[in-house]
Amino acid sequence: MTKPTESSRRIFLKKLGQSTAVMAVTPTAFSTAANQPAFQYLDLVKKQPIAANDRIRIALIGTGGMGIGDMNTALQVPGVEIVAACDLYEGRRIRAKELWGQQLFVTKDYREILERDDVDAVINATTDHWHEKISIDAMQQGKHVYCEKPMVQKVAEGHRVIEAQKKTGKVFQVGSQFVSSIIHAKAKELIKAGDIGEVNFVEVQIDRHSAIGAWQYSIPPDASPETVDWDTYLGHAPKRPWDPLRFFRWRNYQDYGTGVAGDLYVHMLSMLHFVLDSKGPERVMSTGGLRYWKDGRDVPDVHLGLFDYSASDTHPAFNLALRTNFASGGGENYLFHIVGSEGDISIGWDNLMVRRNPWPKAPGMSIGSFSEAMQQKFKEEYAKKYPEQYEMEGPREFVFKTPKNYKGDRYEHFVNFFDAIRNGKQVVEDATFGLRACGPTEAGNISYFEKRIVSWDPEKMQIKS
Repeated sequence: MTKPTESSRRIFLKKLGQSTAVMAVTPTAFSTAANQPAFQYLDLVKKQPIAANDRIRIALIGTGGMGIGDMNTALQVPGVEIVAACDLYEGRRIRAKELWGQQLFVTKDYREILERDDVDAVINATTDHWHEKISIDAMQQGKHVYCEKPMVQKVAEGHRVIEAQKKTGKVFQVGSQFVSSIIHAKAKELIKAGDIGEVNFVEVQIDRHSAIGAWQYSIPPDASPETVDWDTYLGHAPKRPWDPLRFFRWRNYQDYGTGVAGDLYVHMLSMLHFVLDSKGPERVMSTGGLRYWKDGRDVPDVHLGLFDYSASDTHPAFNLALRTNFASGGGENYLFHIVGSEGDISIGWDNLMVRRNPWPKAPGMSIGSFSEAMQQKFKEEYAKKYPEQYEMEGPREFVFKTPKNYKGDRYEHFVNFFDAIRNGKQVVEDATFGLRACGPTEAGNISYFEKRIVSWDPEKMQIKS
């Protein structure tokens, strides 16, 4: 997010000091801004105490980078302990014991974890093409599931996950953690209060300039068919000879991942749907190409997506533009920008800036081509219709920041998951929400590879033929 310049800060503070009142009808963020600094810390989520005997025992299926990050975050939540871990690569099973203790049960067969009575919930951090089966198997075995995004690789799989969750009654949370952020909760509040008018456009920019950011993950020296269960990994994907790139850099391949759309845009759609209470777009179109990382991958490294959202009970019609560049010479950059008719909101990793630019009451005059007599007459009528009025002006820019002791959205997301298990609280991102976020990204992939516009039904959650 672009930060205010020093000059803009001085102008802002000058306005703030001069203002002793604000307009009679003032949106939420600006209602007390005249008595506040240029920013405000967001309120932390209030936690309920955990009983000493109310422990939740969890297992990790898929101990790669995302899985380790998820587990380490989950273990920060009071009353949570790890009892087992699973991965198809031997080195990761060794690493799991190094991280969480030699007593940890590890296996390469996730079914052994699901059969254990001491497992209450699992984190499913496997490759995208394994999400559906493992999630459904876990719920059918009585386990609650935290499934990494995207929830599924294909829309049909998503409907089966929804059905399994309903049938088993198990808690199911999709791991697109930004929806649990206090930043996005504030954005939702501001938009509902009308701070930026009616939303008409949203843009997202994700620029990366690193090999790791472009999914060029390190491959361990001992990677081989002897240390990796390659046949199990392939699952329902096409059978192929052993290829360490397809195992350790799986995001680069359609057989196992979902490309930029499913891996990154699904986060943005989840955030947007949460903030606007939206069920999703109706038309999707994508373009792009493989411009730099010509390493055998079959997904683009430059990707642009356009999504048309129709008017609903919760938001007006608007357009969403998403852009990703994995070879951005301009450097790393992230932008999540919601534009309304009277202002905008820019969301960063640890802050939110809201800017107001309300329409003037008088539209202005363009009368230079009128005769002098007509100009005079127009001015007289204009003055009657729009008499000059003086009003106190509040700040046009306001920044909300996360407090220093905020543990982050991933932590809050796990708190929500475990609260649902303990107390029956509703998760913020259930299977239906998850499909409404990842379904349009599959439509985007179809649009890219088939070079056509794709229609999506946000109510029935189906790609239209």
